[in-house]
Amino acid sequence: MERKSPTPKAGQTSRDDRLKAALKANLARRKAQARARHAGGEAAAGDTGQQGRQEQKD
Repeated sequence: MERKSPTPKAGQTSRDDRLKAALKANLARRKAQARARHAGGEAAAGDTGQQGRQEQKD
């Protein structure tokens, strides 16, 4: 007897659509974060975060 497995295409398309939407949202979020970092980085381009650590040592 041969067992026929259910076709994965029925559930596969909805999964693909969910993954596609999640990937698109993730990419948009990462782009927004990069833009925010770039915009904030122009004001404090020389600041590396080391100044706060040096003040604590004194």
